[in-house]
Amino acid sequence: MSTEKKKVWVVGHKNPDTDSICAAISYAYLKNQTETGKNYQPKRAGAINAETRYVLDYFKAEEPELVKFAGAQIKDINFRKTAGVGSQISLKRAWETMKKLEVVTLPVTNAAGKLEGIIVTKDIATSYMDVFDNHVLAQARTPYKTIAETLEGNILVGNEHAYFVRGKVVVATSNPEYMADYMEDDDMVILGDREEAQLQAIASNASCIIIGGGLEVSEEVRAEAEKRDCIIITTPFDTFSVARLINQSMPIKQFMTRKNLVTFDIEDYVDEVKETMSKIRHRDFPIINENGNYVGMISRRNLMNMQKKQVILVDHNEKSQAVDGITEAEILEIIDHHRLGSLETMSPVYFRNQPLGCTSTIIYQMYQEKGVEVPKQIAGLLLSAILSDTLMFRSPTCTSLDKTVAEALAEIAGVDIETHAKNMFQAGSDFKNKTTEEIFYQDFKVFHTDDCDFGVAQISAMSREELDKVGEQLRPFMTQVLGDKKLDMVYVMLTDILEESSKVIFFGDNAGKILAAAFRKEEREEGILLEGIISRKKQMIPTLMNAMAEKP
Repeated sequence: MSTEKKKVWVVGHKNPDTDSICAAISYAYLKNQTETGKNYQPKRAGAINAETRYVLDYFKAEEPELVKFAGAQIKDINFRKTAGVGSQISLKRAWETMKKLEVVTLPVTNAAGKLEGIIVTKDIATSYMDVFDNHVLAQARTPYKTIAETLEGNILVGNEHAYFVRGKVVVATSNPEYMADYMEDDDMVILGDREEAQLQAIASNASCIIIGGGLEVSEEVRAEAEKRDCIIITTPFDTFSVARLINQSMPIKQFMTRKNLVTFDIEDYVDEVKETMSKIRHRDFPIINENGNYVGMISRRNLMNMQKKQVILVDHNEKSQAVDGITEAEILEIIDHHRLGSLETMSPVYFRNQPLGCTSTIIYQMYQEKGVEVPKQIAGLLLSAILSDTLMFRSPTCTSLDKTVAEALAEIAGVDIETHAKNMFQAGSDFKNKTTEEIFYQDFKVFHTDDCDFGVAQISAMSREELDKVGEQLRPFMTQVLGDKKLDMVYVMLTDILEESSKVIFFGDNAGKILAAAFRKEEREEGILLEGIISRKKQMIPTLMNAMAEKP
């Protein structure tokens, strides 16, 4: 019997750049080629920017699925897949099913798989202990076939597909001449072996007679029953047992809970489920899938055996940059090229961090180490990531290895490095059809020191004129970012790729003062031009943090 492989997310940081997306796709492919026990899936933690969109389209690569939270969901739990039962089954059959499955709750579903209600052991106990109305069998529209099955009997005369819908249930224990005193039309009569009483019940317009003791029924009684459309059921049980068991033949729809059902969606997060369960004292809860169909039952006990989502992080190791809920996931690996950040893990993980210009360079090395051939599409993605992160080898983070790897990948991908890089950058700097928010967050990261939290966005383009226009558009928006992200300072690097410089605009108390002191420049309200500064990771962040540490 085959079982579904455990899924592992391979995901980059929020506000993903080209390296974050391409590294996730490429590393998931490598893991699936070298390991068979799990299913590695590339994911993204934010919207794809225009540059990355160009790369994916150019190499015909599928966009990774968006994930917003890494906490465990119901679908990650081995919940109980109790099959749904129809609303017409008897209470007795429901009880027997519960005993067999060792459950106290049964889901009631229709032919389409939609949840109609639930029946619990308490409902069955209620039907047996608290129901004294002898009309309830008719009110429940109980099928005669179900009555016969419950009594382990047979229908000798009449239509087994008919329903008992009028009258009450009576036990004929007195002399036949007195039966007319307590019988009414359409009653169901429980009888013994007295043929005279059987005939009298039929003559009194009984809709059904139940004859206990497993006795033979005379031809005369059968003939009279057929003439008057009276059902005859025979059962091996005695009169007392029949009277005791007959209510168990009622369909569960009469007693099941239909309204105010507490259900969970299979995509619901476990934390939210726990909170709801703590307020509602039910034993089991139905689970519904994305189509609204019932799929299983969950209880508090299932939550105790919860399996966390398994995740591999690429191109980051900062908690603030990771997908929300990362502390609730099991991190298996981290592949990165940034400074060590704030993530903590419960157990040791494979952590590969190299001082290179791009995570995708590291991943190419791992293809080589594992002896896995790099497909043309993957080569194009890895190359694009390297060109993006190193600004076509202009960034000080770029190493000779990054360049060597990029040249090897360009040959496999069949592209010219300079032409492809310029087309990428041009696509990324096309700001006409983007909102201010989209432009700002296309490459934005948050950083922390002991004293403050600050964010740095980087916008790259091929000309300073274009960048200046974008800067004016972003200035008023930075105020909103400060409040939304609860930051002390916000910086935007407007990076001119060809001129290899960045004009930095800023907002927040002391933001300009700290920036000017860090780079030994004069503070200017309109922004500070930093010649030769194009790397956020290697030039901007370390210098800013040193200045913040030194401020009085």
